[in-house]
Amino acid sequence: MTAILVVCTGNICRSPIAEGLLRVALEARLGAEAPDVASAGTMGWAGSGADPNSVAAAAERGVDISSHRARELEPAEIARSALILGMATEHAHAVVAEVPEARSRTFTLKELVRVVESLPEVDGATPERRLSERVAAADRLRAHGFAGDPRDDGIMDPLGMPLDAFRAVATELDGWCSRLAVGLFGRAEAPAATGTSRS
Repeated sequence: MTAILVVCTGNICRSPIAEGLLRVALEARLGAEAPDVASAGTMGWAGSGADPNSVAAAAERGVDISSHRARELEPAEIARSALILGMATEHAHAVVAEVPEARSRTFTLKELVRVVESLPEVDGATPERRLSERVAAADRLRAHGFAGDPRDDGIMDPLGMPLDAFRAVATELDGWCSRLAVGLFGRAEAPAATGTSRS
């Protein structure tokens, strides 16, 4: 079962990097109990590898996405995901258009981070239960008008741009994925690597 599904357009640039970084951040906090993370694209270039610049930018941050293969977003995977994260607003909208009942579990990455960081800390639940409870609490808060910063809810699409643009996207995603891991599951017992390059 996919616990967290990351969605962009082609599933070759942003979402593979985010998938890898979020997986590392969650494993640093939860070890073997970390939820599964997968990614797909609204116009997924099924079977294609990640953009070489995505692979390079992720590798610079300690994450290997060289074996990634693009997949197209499917309603069945949306339905079984506990949380769906769009890289931009249009991706969240596409998910909800495909499976309307997933609205309460669908956010942009930046939107969810801003919401969960405003929630009170909760301890004691299993990771699976905590994920479900934090997503439900975030949806309730969003329903009461917590908008975050809708002018800045998207991650730039670097497709066709030089490596430096992919590096900028990877840096941005690393920060947001690390913050999301903390917002959903709390801080690690001891400092742990998030995939960020230390050199």
